[in-house]
Amino acid sequence: MAKVLKSELFANIKAIDEAKVETALQEALKDFNKKIVVLDDDPTGVQTVHDISVYTDWSEASIASGFEEKNSMFFILTNSRAFSADYTKEQHTLMAQRIAAEAKKRNQGFMIISRSDSTLRGHYPLETETLRSTVEAAGCPAIDGEVMMPFFKEGGRFTIGNVHYVQEEDYLTPAGETEFAKDKTFSYTKSNIAEYIEEKTKGRFTKESVTCISLEDIRAFNVDKITEQLMAVKDFNKVIVNAVDYVDVKVFAIALIKAMKQGKNFMFRTAAAFTKVIGGVSDKPLLTRDELVAKGNDNGGLIIIGSHVQKTTKQFEELKKSPYVKCIEFNHMLVLEPDKLEEELKKIVAEVEADIKQGQTVVVYTGRKRFDAGSEEESLRVSVKISEAITSIVSRLSIQPSFLIAKGGITSSDVGTKGLSVKHALVMGQVAPGIPVWKTGSESKFPDMAYVIFPGNVGAVDTLRKVVDMLCTK
Repeated sequence: MAKVLKSELFANIKAIDEAKVETALQEALKDFNKKIVVLDDDPTGVQTVHDISVYTDWSEASIASGFEEKNSMFFILTNSRAFSADYTKEQHTLMAQRIAAEAKKRNQGFMIISRSDSTLRGHYPLETETLRSTVEAAGCPAIDGEVMMPFFKEGGRFTIGNVHYVQEEDYLTPAGETEFAKDKTFSYTKSNIAEYIEEKTKGRFTKESVTCISLEDIRAFNVDKITEQLMAVKDFNKVIVNAVDYVDVKVFAIALIKAMKQGKNFMFRTAAAFTKVIGGVSDKPLLTRDELVAKGNDNGGLIIIGSHVQKTTKQFEELKKSPYVKCIEFNHMLVLEPDKLEEELKKIVAEVEADIKQGQTVVVYTGRKRFDAGSEEESLRVSVKISEAITSIVSRLSIQPSFLIAKGGITSSDVGTKGLSVKHALVMGQVAPGIPVWKTGSESKFPDMAYVIFPGNVGAVDTLRKVVDMLCTK
């Protein structure tokens, strides 16, 4: 399956009355009284929402706080893409038990969204299967099916004819043919999501058993037909949602709510678009420098780059052209030599502090050479070690940079939870499409600071540079 021009693939998709859909969605959401718990396998999942809480642990207290909120939705950052399979299962069992117990205590209906990568990486089907079996074992209603919706407009991820595509400039490439499908830990070969499900479940769920919600029915606003399809799903069978724009998610959500009000229950494996729609989150303009840089802070900013995907490397090459930044390489090959690693980190921290104090914005980046660690588990273990090392630069800082950006999923999670010691953050919004910003909690190393979480696989070649230049321009 070759890449295709986006304009060609989109040419035959019918328009739909978006105002009519929006009105119907708002009506449906009015008495949809579920608490929506989003388990986010890296911190980039809040890339479509604002004024929503993120908890960085799944303690009973944090889960209770999330249920206590007036907001219908809250996020728990699991960072599970950095976990081994065994640890993922153990911790998802614990999360599901605590969520179910809290909901039961409050007599509160709930739904769990396993928010994952829009390029289909992650512990699938392990996470959703663990969540399903655990909540059912806790006495919650049976889960009839699992909804798969990796659509994410801001990142250029579209599902058409059940095939998931990744946009690069004017072209759409089937996801199974991208670098993401060759991920050392989470590889796959299929771009058709029904075939992807069969591949990842090792044939336990066949492509023929999958229920497909077509773009044709969505654009025809055929809510009753889609609802009927959902009502027929049972035995945890899978539902694929085709989508190329937010209006498609909204039409599906209307049918979904109808089915759920008639007693159906689903587990969700989706990218970030679905959370915005089902959570009833409004649009918000992109954040400005005034909202992001603390007044009176004349220090330089700090950018941490850990991601190694091609998009990050290209964006970094473009960032180097900025007149505002100084780049410092972190020799990540030293992670297996503790003494040399400590020496390297001390040297970098001293240099970063001196530069920031003088108003110089600094980029600390891991060398671009790939670390060949052998097995999937070993490869993951080494990448976590690298992330922890580069993150420790943030935790050792004695002065607050004027802004902080972390690039890459595992890196941004570690910077937030370990470097900044954030337990509870508020999502301020986005600095560019698909690039979220946290406001750090009072308990963190730098309270009330804007922390930019820049996914490894989002944005154009010049997006990172544009964001940095904007933040540096007084």
